[in-house]
Amino acid sequence: MPYPENLDHHFVVDPAKFDFYAMDCYRLLGEDRFAQNLAREVIRAGTDFDGSERSPMRMAEARITLGVVAARQGDLDQAVNYGEWALKGDRQSLPSLLMVSRELAAIVNRDFAAEPTGHEYLDHLTALSRAS
Repeated sequence: MPYPENLDHHFVVDPAKFDFYAMDCYRLLGEDRFAQNLAREVIRAGTDFDGSERSPMRMAEARITLGVVAARQGDLDQAVNYGEWALKGDRQSLPSLLMVSRELAAIVNRDFAAEPTGHEYLDHLTALSRAS
């Protein structure tokens, strides 16, 4: 699907959102290379010149996507680092973040539940779920 040509048309998704939604689709389909590339682009596009985050929720979900890719590749430490980083933002919609985090949690639970790092991450998500 091509990028929208006229951003003033209110029925068209802007390119940054297009990458964000495509990232989700590729992550859900298990197309890790595409999901990872788009997650990096979402983070790049959402970072202002001074390093501040213009789109904190999109960037949090992009970090979860990077965590999912890392977990699928067997890198638990990187996966948990991305997952925890996504949960640290000041502005967040916790229900939405928890929903997306479930995908990472499922992989961690399936492949790394016996690892202390994996267990701690799952405990953190459980505590956040109960608090929300």
